[in-house]
Amino acid sequence: MPESGYYNSKKSDEICEDFCGEDSRSALSSRLKCALRGFDIKALILLFIGVPLLVLFIHIHGQKITYFLRPLWDSPPKSFNTIPHYYHPNISMENQCRLHGWRMRESPRRVFDAVLFSNELDILSVRWNELSPYVSEFVLLESNSTFTGSVKPLFFGENRAQFAFAESRLTYGTVGGRFVKGENPFVEESYQRVALDQLIKIAGIKDDDLLIMSDVDEIPSGHVIDLLRWCDGIPDKLHLQLRNYLYSFEFYLDDKSWRASVHRYQSGKTRYAHFRQTDDLLADSGWHCSFCFRHIDDFVFKMKAYSHVDRVRFAYFLNPVRIQEVICNGADLFDMFPEEYTFQEIIAKLGPIPKSHSAVHLPSYLLQNADQYKYLLPGSGNCRRDSG
Repeated sequence: MPESGYYNSKKSDEICEDFCGEDSRSALSSRLKCALRGFDIKALILLFIGVPLLVLFIHIHGQKITYFLRPLWDSPPKSFNTIPHYYHPNISMENQCRLHGWRMRESPRRVFDAVLFSNELDILSVRWNELSPYVSEFVLLESNSTFTGSVKPLFFGENRAQFAFAESRLTYGTVGGRFVKGENPFVEESYQRVALDQLIKIAGIKDDDLLIMSDVDEIPSGHVIDLLRWCDGIPDKLHLQLRNYLYSFEFYLDDKSWRASVHRYQSGKTRYAHFRQTDDLLADSGWHCSFCFRHIDDFVFKMKAYSHVDRVRFAYFLNPVRIQEVICNGADLFDMFPEEYTFQEIIAKLGPIPKSHSAVHLPSYLLQNADQYKYLLPGSGNCRRDSG
């Protein structure tokens, strides 16, 4: 038997050598068969078809997979110390302060509202009208550069007349972009926030004045700012829990927005920032309306301009027809899984955001001008956007 086995193997090798010496087309086919001798056909299919398909799948859905598996590689941040929030328009300010464990002042603090501005003209109007009765000075910084290093118009400067009601209390500044291509967008964002810190000082802020730190679309409710300016005993730093909305106030997501904060200003210590600065969080303190634009081209602009530009993985994400469909469906612009820390929360938020039919407890200016801001309110057909 060993001799027979040796003879067959040898004979096979000799046959292959004979084929390799031939010049005919059939010899070429035979040589290929010889080269693949010993390979399993299923393994070859897996190698030449399965592996490329796997690479393509990871390229398309890799970010989604990473977010879905987040509970395995990331831990949730430390829980906030959430402060209960008491409010009713018929309750006196003295009683409101007392309910929070604070005491009423003889006179209110001055309030400074400071923002970096990109292109959110409508949301800025809603914000400033909501806060106007309580703010002593509006501080706005605008750059001719996006966070991603592209040239942008000075949108506020060009539309400043719209905000004439705030002109007497406005400190407006501009800062030139650095236009460093390929740089992490958060570096440019940090550079602009440092410039805003200087503009706040130019505005004349003093110790114990209140400073609101939040993005334009993170809108504190007016009665919250009124409470904090009238009460003594409030924390030096306080984050605000905001209701999260996407595209309009028709799509309520959750109440997990916390980056907005209010500070009792301290010279040499207070720095403008947009990250967690304290464990204290005041419950139900306003609204965060993300990507709440009137025009489709404003969506495209922000998607390409803000610090999370890496989420625009494919050019078709910027297609206006797709964007309009995503808005009306309450889906995700970047086709991502929810950013949560447990599988239970991720699964609960999969799919489009359910539509809300409530316009209760929204900014009063929004409802007073409902015809002008119809696209921001719940209702049939309100999700449709102008092209711009």
